[in-house]
Amino acid sequence: MDDVLAEWTAAVKAGLGIDLEVDRSLLLSLAGDAAHGVARPAAPLTTFLVGYAAGRAGGGPDAVAAAARRAGKLAARWAAEEGCNRTSPSKTPGGTR
Repeated sequence: MDDVLAEWTAAVKAGLGIDLEVDRSLLLSLAGDAAHGVARPAAPLTTFLVGYAAGRAGGGPDAVAAAARRAGKLAARWAAEEGCNRTSPSKTPGGTR
C-alpha cells in the first residue's frame, strides 16, 4: 500500500503543480483521528482544511505540520467531549452528525 500511496501522491502533486514534500504518515494519522473521533466524513474535510490553513499561513511542510497538530488536538478534544455525551455509536443515520 505504501508504494501505491507514494505513486498516487506523486501523480496528484504533478497534476496540481505542487512541489511540496508531503508527510503522508502525519496526514493519514490526522485523517484517522478525525474519522474515528468525529465521524468518517470528517477525515477528508479535515485534511482539506489543514491544507487550506497551511496555504494561508505561507505553505510548506512546517505550516502543514502546525495546522495538522492543531486539527489533531481539536479532533482529540471533540472525541473526548462527545464520548462523554454519546449514548449510541452514532447520533444520526449513517454515523454522521
